[in-house]
Amino acid sequence: MEKLWSLELRNKLKNTPNKPGCYLFRDNDGVIIYIGKAKFLKKRLQSYFRPHSLRNSNIKNRSLIKTISDFEYIELKSDKEAIALEGKLIKSYQPYYNILWKDDKNFSNIKIDIQSSFPTISFCRKRVNDGSIYFGPYINSRTSIMAIDFIQKYFNLKTCKDKFPSKSTYKHCNDDIILNCSAPCIKKITMSDYRKKVNDAIDFLNGKNNEPFVHLNDEMIKMSNNKQYESASYVRDLIFELKKAIRDKILIKKNPFIYKDSALKGIQELREILKLNNNPYHIECFDISNISGTNSVGSMVVAIDGLPIKNKYRKYIIKSVKGIDDPKSIAELVRRRYKKILKEKLKFPDLIMVDGGITQLRAAYNELINLNLEKIPIIGLAKKYEEIVWDIENNSKNIILNKNSDAFKVITRLRDESHRFAITFHRSLRQKKSLKSILDSINGLGEYRKNNLLKHYGSISKIKRASIESLNEVDGIGIKTAKIIYKKFNNTNG
Repeated sequence: MEKLWSLELRNKLKNTPNKPGCYLFRDNDGVIIYIGKAKFLKKRLQSYFRPHSLRNSNIKNRSLIKTISDFEYIELKSDKEAIALEGKLIKSYQPYYNILWKDDKNFSNIKIDIQSSFPTISFCRKRVNDGSIYFGPYINSRTSIMAIDFIQKYFNLKTCKDKFPSKSTYKHCNDDIILNCSAPCIKKITMSDYRKKVNDAIDFLNGKNNEPFVHLNDEMIKMSNNKQYESASYVRDLIFELKKAIRDKILIKKNPFIYKDSALKGIQELREILKLNNNPYHIECFDISNISGTNSVGSMVVAIDGLPIKNKYRKYIIKSVKGIDDPKSIAELVRRRYKKILKEKLKFPDLIMVDGGITQLRAAYNELINLNLEKIPIIGLAKKYEEIVWDIENNSKNIILNKNSDAFKVITRLRDESHRFAITFHRSLRQKKSLKSILDSINGLGEYRKNNLLKHYGSISKIKRASIESLNEVDGIGIKTAKIIYKKFNNTNG
């Protein structure tokens, strides 16, 4: 397989000096996708554009070469200057392939080895050409790990490494006993039926099998009705991570990062679609997280130039609303946020977005009216069809964006980020509450020492892993108390 380069590109390569410098590759949209350095520019660039380069390169280089549409170079006096400038350029432009390759160890994948007679699903960092199906890459390994664990249990896939599991395999396995495995080792399932389960799992990861979500939603509602709020919260978080595993895999394949150019195009598209007077360079998005009204929290995330700015995020504990009432909770967030902006005379956003439909939008807009800020444009993003709700008065003509458009990427990723931020905050509060309830059961442990433990460790798992010596280092925790805490968390008799 060869790639035909344009005459213009070949002439440019012919005239490239064979001297030290940096080179920049661009894609069809003119976006810088890779920056490199070379002691001999012409020689290095020729290695990418030779007739057989595409066929003979590794997977990563093939992907890069396929994407190259044009290149530029900067001639320098020495290779030392090239090294220094390369670092500055990469930091400035954040090209996709530089970031992907540098952070490759941080990406995770889901692997299904369909070549096996009884395929398994597993976690991996690197893809190899072994006939397996890979899903990803995922920036956050938590997403892939939770998806793998759920899929193994839900579809009863085996976890043992034996290609042909037998009775001897079964002797050392507990999965069948606790109903996590369909047990092909003792012929509880035929090979064809097992492979059907594998195909169902693949369909699920491709977004073509919705049954697991129906099952999880039913479980969450049942748990909530039975006041099993912690369990319901876990299922809610699991649903979120599973949807992310399906959605992010698809988006990453097309465009793993929102490039600056793409984000700015998205902003311009939003201005045209929403008929705004100015480009919405500064967007603020609000979301609520709760399970049956417990620990209701809210989040506000910010995008500048279409890209999230994490140091401007804010989290809120809902104070004025009891139980589940998302519109009133959103109203509280908007009221608190923009009262503070007015008081501190800070800059207002160009566009406000709320996660939800017309009721959430109207609740937020009424708060803006009360603060005399009704001129700030505001929209809602309804989950079901990912449509923009904007007509506050009549609730008509909702806008459904093209899912491949830059505008869609800007607003959905900002909404997803607000959702993630709210859920993470909600989870941390639940963990602290759970930890505090355990600490409350330890006699003689006052508020001061409990707070010190909470600040020092932050979670039950970290306290459980702590040694007596580590506990003793916490302010106010003596050796005697450290032993009591250690015993409580580790169920020891010593």
